[in-house]
Amino acid sequence: MYEQILFPTDGSEPAETVLDYALQIASEHEATIHILNVADTSQDSLVQIRGDVIDVLEQEGEEMVKEAAQRATERGIPVVSEVLQGDPYKTIIDYSEQSDIDCIVMPTHGRRGLQRFLLGSVTERVINTAEVPVIAVNPDRNQPLAYPPQRILVPTDGSRGAELAVIEGINAAKATGARLHLLHVVETGSLGPDARSVLKEGELTNRAHEVMDRASERTEGASLDPVTSVIEHGEPSKVIRDYIAENGIDLAVLGTHGQTDFSRYVMGGVSAKLVRRSPVPVMWVRESNSSDLPGS
Repeated sequence: MYEQILFPTDGSEPAETVLDYALQIASEHEATIHILNVADTSQDSLVQIRGDVIDVLEQEGEEMVKEAAQRATERGIPVVSEVLQGDPYKTIIDYSEQSDIDCIVMPTHGRRGLQRFLLGSVTERVINTAEVPVIAVNPDRNQPLAYPPQRILVPTDGSRGAELAVIEGINAAKATGARLHLLHVVETGSLGPDARSVLKEGELTNRAHEVMDRASERTEGASLDPVTSVIEHGEPSKVIRDYIAENGIDLAVLGTHGQTDFSRYVMGGVSAKLVRRSPVPVMWVRESNSSDLPGS
């Protein structure tokens, strides 16, 4: 499924924690892992040492990638290490395109903390821009990371981004032997306590079945184990988190909807809450403005 995996690191404890998960993915798919550190040249990092100008951040980056590469080598994983200068998220995107990267694995936050991530960190911008799947891992989770997953969840709302996520979820399930779970949440939080009974025959429930039927159709002929398809009612992020906990989900796959929509989606919607609280890694699949759905 993946031949070239990119792991950007800032040498922080969160990044070190997530590195092991990236190595598990690389090992499972017999992939080469690219370990990249970007010296942020917008910072005042230059100091004068013995008459020569030396970039301290670049020196630190060399040590970071050396240690990470050693961990990969010890596990028999082919590794490429690189330290570059520039704007971090742009450099990561450029590197991923130039190196034919198939998947990027990153922590949700690093040295700058979770709040910084939600306000526009490197990880968010990479998710927002990358043409390949980005697996964002919250290093503050309460359960150990394990790859390959046994159960993959794809929450779907019928949007183009969500349909891309269904396709990626199918591919991941086929590659790893995981069971695929499809979930649609009918949002009832703003409709009052009687919403569930009202919606049983209502438009939103009919729409939910249409969405689920279309997603299920994509799984036909994929040679997967029986696919679990569920429609729930409630507040989406809570329902999704509860479903993850109750069904032993190892990986969630979500679609994003392009740069403008993603900004709104992350800052105020379901995805923001999942990023903050998801106990499992989340694979983001971006819908570019000009892309067509594969297999459509």
